[in-house]
Amino acid sequence: MKKAFCIIIALAAAFHCAAAADAPAPTPASPWLPDLGNGSYKNPIIFADYSDPDVTRVGDDFYLVSSSFTCVPGLPILHSKDLVNWTIIGHALPKQVPEDVFNSVQSGKGVWAPAIRYHNGKFYVFYPDPDYGIYMVTATDPAGEWSAPILVKGGKGFEDPCPLWDDDGKVWLVHAWVGSRSGGKNNTLTLVQLSEDATKVIGPDNDIIKGADFKLTTAEGPKFYKMNGYYYIFAPVGGVGGGTQAVFRSKKVDGPYEVKIVLAQGSTNTNGPHQGGLVDTPDSKQWWFVHFQDMAVQKGNEGRVTHLEPVVWNDDWPVMGNDPNHTGTGEPVLTFKKPDVGKTYPTSASQTSDEFNSPKLGLQWQWLANPQDKWLSLTAKSGSLRLYAQPPNASLIRQPNLLLQKIPAPAFTVTTKMDYSPAFPGEMAGLVIYGAPCAWIGLVKTADGLRVSQTVSRSGAGANASDTATESAGVDVKSASIYLAFSMTADARVQFSYSEDGKVYTALGAPVAVTAIRGSWIGAKFGLFAISTHGSAGALPPDSPSGYADFDWIHVAPSAP
Repeated sequence: MKKAFCIIIALAAAFHCAAAADAPAPTPASPWLPDLGNGSYKNPIIFADYSDPDVTRVGDDFYLVSSSFTCVPGLPILHSKDLVNWTIIGHALPKQVPEDVFNSVQSGKGVWAPAIRYHNGKFYVFYPDPDYGIYMVTATDPAGEWSAPILVKGGKGFEDPCPLWDDDGKVWLVHAWVGSRSGGKNNTLTLVQLSEDATKVIGPDNDIIKGADFKLTTAEGPKFYKMNGYYYIFAPVGGVGGGTQAVFRSKKVDGPYEVKIVLAQGSTNTNGPHQGGLVDTPDSKQWWFVHFQDMAVQKGNEGRVTHLEPVVWNDDWPVMGNDPNHTGTGEPVLTFKKPDVGKTYPTSASQTSDEFNSPKLGLQWQWLANPQDKWLSLTAKSGSLRLYAQPPNASLIRQPNLLLQKIPAPAFTVTTKMDYSPAFPGEMAGLVIYGAPCAWIGLVKTADGLRVSQTVSRSGAGANASDTATESAGVDVKSASIYLAFSMTADARVQFSYSEDGKVYTALGAPVAVTAIRGSWIGAKFGLFAISTHGSAGALPPDSPSGYADFDWIHVAPSAP
């Protein structure tokens, strides 16, 4: 471990030797690239927690949306030209509603599995909040501004909605049920008719698929299509960790439906190939299925990563992935020939590193609750992100002003340069891993000066549980300008380090094994923070006596070989 960490630190130093001389540091390569550069790709196509993905194609552009739970902005929108190389282009939900509820962290709540569709020149995203109902937002430009959420079907217990515009002009919506909110109703897919503008329900509930009738459990995540004279409902069954992908079909919208399991783990390591969306290429000659794998079953920290499976049709049933035994039930592919979209596009990856040179926050960043403008500034110091210290929450996992992004690879390194301006003893700022446990490295103002600290915060059970925070290691330092870093290994262990000159990095504290926070439905994250030790709950204004931290850049890079 010591030898490997020295290599990692040498790599970090190589990235930042120029920065130590006040020259721009080079932005490192992405830590995960699915495009193999030889006409093939490897799975996952997105090694990040874009859970419950759905896709649609408009012309030669592909768009992906995913759930976001308590994280804001919500409903990330990604774009690709070839289904392999994806970048974030925006978010459909700048704040969650009801705003007063989501101004505080709501772990495991908020935006569950959405669906994205394009109809008559407009993009639609339907998403569920299982505590409030099914919402819909629209846009003409998916990278631009989306409409305010419209509550299409209010009530508790609804999840995973998907619309269908039928040939006769009728608009249908199918959704699943959350047993914990619905009085125990689950394993059921329900059909309702919507108004012509898709803004409200105009017909009664019709439970068209009951999983128990097919000897299936946990039927959820439906995606609705009409092709080949059939209505198709794609729905995962059997649970997130170890289930399979089912397809139901019928000649009539309200059934009866028949079912076939079309994708299962088989002999692969891709457990529970689960919930996703079907899409074709621009010439409609190829079909593909984008779905997630829950990595929490294997490692515990990365959440749900995104896979791409080829699809062929056999007797009007889709067969996904590789089907070596010709059973009609495929298994996930590890590598495969890229989709034929008629052109070859440059290799790209969703955003991670940030130079903080823009007046707007990078699209890779999310807060844990609805953000307040007074939490940050990108103009107070040119070329830097300033985070104003906010009052502490009883638990770090419910600290709303943690600025976080998704884990982007099995193994990677993160480095940042921070200039700290604290006001009161006990204030702290730095680089954080958000998971179980939460762990961070940063500067703490003490009565005597500054201390670089590596601290682990373990939370108890329950919504109001407080943390038990323990400093694993700490060193007094003189300068308020510091470089902070961590490396994550493939076995989900995090080693923190720091440097006072950007050249020589020193490991601080023992490695920390990090998993996802149970019940949050999101993978572990990493990011930046600034926390005060005084003031009542709620954000302090920028002109308050609390301190702040300026982050010059953050770089996310592959780990050294």
